[in-house]
Amino acid sequence: MDERRRKRAPGRGRPENTRGRRPAKRSRRARRRRRNAAIRWLIFIVLVIAAIGGFLIWKKYGSSNEKADLEQYYDIGEENEIAVVINNKVVRENEETESGDTEEAAPVPGRVYDGQYYLEYSVVREHINKRFYWDPNENVLLYTLPDGNVTVEVGSREYTDVTEQKSADYDILKTEGRTAYIALPFIQEYTNMEYEVYDSPVARAVITSEWGEVETAEIKRDTEVRYRGGVKSPILTEVDKGAKVTVLDDENDWMRVGTEDGFIGYVKTNALKNITTETTSREFEEPVYSNISKDYKINMAWHNVTNTTANRHVLENIADTKGLTTIAPTWFSLADTEGNITSIADRDYVNYAHQSNLEVWAVLRDFHGGINSYDETYEVLSYTSKRTSVINQVIAEAIESGVDGINLDFELISSSCGEHYIQFVRELSVRCRQNGLVLSVDNYVPQPYNAHYDLKEQGIVADYVMIMGYDEHTDGSYQAGSVASISYLENGVSDALQMVPAEKLVAGVPFFTRLWFETPKTEEELAGEAGTEAAQYPNKITSTAYGMDEAASIVADAGVQPQWDEETMQNYAEWEADGGTYRIWLEDRQSLEEKLKVIKENGLAGVAEWSLGMEDSSVWDLILQYVN
Repeated sequence: MDERRRKRAPGRGRPENTRGRRPAKRSRRARRRRRNAAIRWLIFIVLVIAAIGGFLIWKKYGSSNEKADLEQYYDIGEENEIAVVINNKVVRENEETESGDTEEAAPVPGRVYDGQYYLEYSVVREHINKRFYWDPNENVLLYTLPDGNVTVEVGSREYTDVTEQKSADYDILKTEGRTAYIALPFIQEYTNMEYEVYDSPVARAVITSEWGEVETAEIKRDTEVRYRGGVKSPILTEVDKGAKVTVLDDENDWMRVGTEDGFIGYVKTNALKNITTETTSREFEEPVYSNISKDYKINMAWHNVTNTTANRHVLENIADTKGLTTIAPTWFSLADTEGNITSIADRDYVNYAHQSNLEVWAVLRDFHGGINSYDETYEVLSYTSKRTSVINQVIAEAIESGVDGINLDFELISSSCGEHYIQFVRELSVRCRQNGLVLSVDNYVPQPYNAHYDLKEQGIVADYVMIMGYDEHTDGSYQAGSVASISYLENGVSDALQMVPAEKLVAGVPFFTRLWFETPKTEEELAGEAGTEAAQYPNKITSTAYGMDEAASIVADAGVQPQWDEETMQNYAEWEADGGTYRIWLEDRQSLEEKLKVIKENGLAGVAEWSLGMEDSSVWDLILQYVN
């Protein structure tokens, strides 16, 4: 017994193989705690990373609540300035005008004076109604109606509507220097437009002046209109469910829209429903500019008369003509920059023409008189009193001489003079209408550089619009070429018909051509032209204009047989002589017939020829076949 107890004593009654169990259990618990702590830390780190990732994802893709700076959006910078939204377009300062002229900073588009909203004149003219006319030289606002002008003085509530005195309950016209601002309700009185004004969050005028088909949609749920397409773009405004917007552009996930209160921005495509096309209109009685329309095709010849003696030869000039309906003598010219004219009108000439069953449309020009420059023409037309003086004198001369119409041939009109020129055409049309005179207006073929002649407005207020289908190459050209290739006339007619109805459009054709003489430029001449457009052309050229018979004689004397050119639809000849090359694109019966085909095929109002006396007499039978 004692022996066994002694052997067990060290373990105090426990078997030897149980030694060390408690420490092992503690070790496992410690390891478990460490593992759990690690897991918790791992989970924490994962959650932190997920939170950071989520934040970054939200940062990148989540919607922004940033509000747009509306004063910056509308480009408002002055105390009484208002935002202007016209036909779902925000009109901003310093944007390019139609002519692209940004040399001078554009004035503020709109202002508020004493609670009344006003639009700056050029904004009205370019975006709403171009018939308003502001004369900063004489501080008068005009609007030309068929029977006369509406006239407004600066700061006045009184105005004249042709002959009737009227008044408004607001100042109609405000000025800041030479800049004019017109009250919105007065603009609407003469314009097919609607407008609403808002005081907040920024003062703004929202205007609609274009009517017809528009795409609209309904807002499906409360949403934001953003400056750009994308959830990070600043918010312009919030729109409620059921609100109506105009759809302007489809950019897949985003639509550019215009709200009824003048915010132009983007909403998500899925925020829209019931996208449809509507036709908008408004009750408005547009003024009717009545016109004189002949019940026959016009066959008019310009008669280049340079002095009173030449008037005596009218019978000789018309003796061989056939089918001519109208003769247009060059009788009137601007004499100076004060609005005076020179006249060589002759009543006997008119009587002889009438005896030959011809109407006389006397020509008024801004060249070959006392003045002869763009600046001088501008100086006359930019003053209302000077325009009035010109018109009064022309009408008086027309009545005195018994002519049947006025043919306006102003060719020195700069782009800056365009608005003054077309106002002159309007005012002249009123006086011609009142006196039973036909008004026809001469124009170059339409080109981007002469768009300020405004053929569309001419087609409304004038009786006939002439396009001069010649002078494709002139005495000032850098290279030889046709005076009137067939494509030059075709394109001119096609482009003009986009703006003028066929029954008012008359095409001018030439009775003349140019003989060109080319010699290679010397090294000295090329060096002197370096850096200029002329330097692109290796030959020096000169030209002389000849009538049909003279040109044919020159070619015959040169012993050259002209060849038909399919591109220009003219007979072409060239020959070497006098140390250079002569070139000529002939105007003759064959080339004229191709031009007459264009006139007939397009159903134009007729033909006009420059100029009487330069033709081969046989062409009159040809013209009769196509025009009369």
